[in-house]
Amino acid sequence: MALAQWPYLILALLSGLAVSGFPRNPSLLLGAVDGIEVYSTKVNCKVTSRFAHNVVTTRAVNHANTAKEVSFDVELPKTAFITNFTLTIDGVTYPGKVKEKEVAKKQYEKAVSQGKTAGLVKASGRKLEKFTVSVNVAAGSKVTFELTYEELLKRHKGKYEMYLKVQPKQLVKHFEITVDIFEPQGISTLDAEASFITNDLLGSALTKSFSGKKGHVSFKPSLDQQRSCPTCTDSLLKGDFIITYDVNRESPANVQIVNGYFVHFFAPQGLPVVPKSVVFVIDVSGSMHGRKMEQTKDALLKILEDVKQDDYLNFILFSGDVTTWKDSLVPATPENIQEASKFVMDIQDRGMTNINDALLRGISMLNKAREEHTVPERSTSIIIMLTDGDANVGESRPEKIQENVRNAIGGKFPLYNLGFGNNLNYNFLENMALENHGLARRIYEDSDANLQLQGFYEEVANPLLTGVEVEYPQNAILDLTQNSYQHFYDGSEIVVAGRLADEDMNSFKAAVKGHGAINDLTFTEEVDMKEMEKALQERDYIFGDYIERLWAYLTIEQLLDKRKNAQGEEKEILTAQALELSLKYHFVTPLTSMVVTKPEDNENQTAIANKPGEGPLDAEEVPSMAYLTSYQAPQTPYYYVDGDPHFIIQIPEKDDAICFNIDEDPGTVLRLIQDPVTGLTVNGQIIGEKTGRSDSQTRRTYFGKLGIASAQMDFRIEVTRENITLWNGDSLSTFSWLDTVMVTQDGLSVMINRKKNMVVSFGDGVTFVVVLHQVWKKEPAHHDFLGFYVVNSRGMSAQTHGLLGQFFHPFDFQVSDVHPGSDPTKPDATMVVKNHQLTVTRGSQKDYRKDISVGRNVACWFVHNNGQGLIDGIHRDYIVPNLF
Repeated sequence: MALAQWPYLILALLSGLAVSGFPRNPSLLLGAVDGIEVYSTKVNCKVTSRFAHNVVTTRAVNHANTAKEVSFDVELPKTAFITNFTLTIDGVTYPGKVKEKEVAKKQYEKAVSQGKTAGLVKASGRKLEKFTVSVNVAAGSKVTFELTYEELLKRHKGKYEMYLKVQPKQLVKHFEITVDIFEPQGISTLDAEASFITNDLLGSALTKSFSGKKGHVSFKPSLDQQRSCPTCTDSLLKGDFIITYDVNRESPANVQIVNGYFVHFFAPQGLPVVPKSVVFVIDVSGSMHGRKMEQTKDALLKILEDVKQDDYLNFILFSGDVTTWKDSLVPATPENIQEASKFVMDIQDRGMTNINDALLRGISMLNKAREEHTVPERSTSIIIMLTDGDANVGESRPEKIQENVRNAIGGKFPLYNLGFGNNLNYNFLENMALENHGLARRIYEDSDANLQLQGFYEEVANPLLTGVEVEYPQNAILDLTQNSYQHFYDGSEIVVAGRLADEDMNSFKAAVKGHGAINDLTFTEEVDMKEMEKALQERDYIFGDYIERLWAYLTIEQLLDKRKNAQGEEKEILTAQALELSLKYHFVTPLTSMVVTKPEDNENQTAIANKPGEGPLDAEEVPSMAYLTSYQAPQTPYYYVDGDPHFIIQIPEKDDAICFNIDEDPGTVLRLIQDPVTGLTVNGQIIGEKTGRSDSQTRRTYFGKLGIASAQMDFRIEVTRENITLWNGDSLSTFSWLDTVMVTQDGLSVMINRKKNMVVSFGDGVTFVVVLHQVWKKEPAHHDFLGFYVVNSRGMSAQTHGLLGQFFHPFDFQVSDVHPGSDPTKPDATMVVKNHQLTVTRGSQKDYRKDISVGRNVACWFVHNNGQGLIDGIHRDYIVPNLF
């Protein structure tokens, strides 16, 4: 069956009713595309005491006279756990079941081994992660997708936030978001805003109200209100829909009890800020050069404006060595702040990355100030580190750095780690922060990186209490969540939950103790159980077991955090506890997967939903979503070379990829593709780094020129980092990367997309994409360079060869004996391929086809030694004299 007979249609709810590859036609007025009509998209959220229960429902009907494939695509908060997914086809519902991850993985692998192909989605962004599932819908049939997820809303800068992504990309007859909030303390503020719609239009489509304990938000744009213009057939609904609220705080604490479970919220107001001693440990290695360094300096300068006069501070810069602004902490006087600002403005990047010595210097400085009483007795200490890479000089073993830092801090103050960008070991930063009572945060390489840094500092800038202990009557409480905290910061909230040992007790008492800026404080809260029961009578408005589920959510979250740094038997116990709760309460966590099985044509179709992590993809991890069908249109494999130069071979039959590098001198021309039958050739010339970079340990090379030629058409394209030159016979046309232009002739099209990429297609069967990577013009080490992607090779003959071309034909490999390698984050394994047995390493490379700035990580098995054993012959066999 041809691919065109199995169109992929993404019907998203929060992330996108994406209709890609179909013409916009009048039928879109009814929400129908190519026979599929999405007639309803609804998001229903119920929030009770900060615990959100969200149901996302999309309904579609196939008006065509043939079966169509429909995909349901949702972006949900990273802090949420999926709790249910159901698929209803023609009135028959197929429910999801949460299983242990290994059980689900075996089911997935069994289906793959039976020859069923898998559609995969692995995605985790700033605030959201993606869930996708697909199904074939018979002619005339209806399908309903329903996804349920739950999360505890965290208080951030004085507000709770619900974040929904809206991106229908087509008009939907019934589009609706409704949010009902119930807060026993009473709601003090409630707001809703949309980034994609004017206030005038929002006002007529949006209703919001709150009174007493209840709040309500409704967003129901009509078909006309969804149009991007009065006569348009496309939707303007594209962006963020954000609801924020807070509760009344007549008392700093609030305790709620339902069905033998309790939750205790604590957020005092009006307390004086505790003075703090803060050391900023800043990575100034060569990789921070350019935009990252400028954004970091901008953020630090803004932070210095907000430092309070009672605070003490210092800066530690690290590259290959460690330097400090001052030898010890200094008070934040106006004179010192002015001097610190000048120091920040003069920061220059240089050298390698010595994380260990920099952190130990900062910790020693804080410890010494405390021991010598040079800072106020009633003050607190904080260390904040920002880095964009892995330690590569001094002590570079992550586990040893963790040990050194843990011993030096000794539990006395928190460490916060900010990871700038994606090229770092985020798991290491997170684990080190967690075991020192802090947290890690990824700073994304976007235009607002400086605002992200400032925003994080604002979260920890105002400690109101230190050494916080939450206490309950002895022997009255079971299964308590975390109840001690080093700091309580203004605008946040401490949440403790547990189970009552005796459900028949008449009263319940809770106490919170902490050290304030002036004195020690104790806040007590006594609950009359009968009054509590009356206060929570409005059961029609809330889900009755919400506190028990909130307790389970919080417990699982904390067990998973503890598990990250546990070893041996302790890790096994924590894993077992978290797994048991995940299965009991039907949460999709990193230990479980949700399986949906739908019988069709006497064969099983299975969807597996997992929770993607923040760190690098584990080599053994099941994809975030896999939907297996008895027949699915064959996936088109693709191949590319990008970066330093990384060759990536995608193998869809394996749901995997192989990668290798070619290390050759600048100026060398490599044959990437040669097809003697079609006459197509592609060659690439290597460039090196700029001269004068003394700290480079390994040579980095890239592609600076590409030559694409068709002998049959007497056509050539030379692509450089500045221009694209086309020869049609003797006729010459030259374009720059500043152009956006389409060139077509019989059997050929060339599309140049300004400063992004160039797409070249020969007929229906061959498509290449050339990506332009532009670096900051004053970047000392790197040139602009090119990436080359083969996205369609069906039109190439079986005789095609070259470093990429030889892999256009089916080939097999087997991977076994996966074991730890020299890098703990990248396991080694044995690969058998082309009758060679090789040692390979699990890693990842970047695919920049769709996102030139950030790219998408592609997990692959790395073959060492210039691909020896994988490529035919040796790599020098592919060197040619010139581009054409």
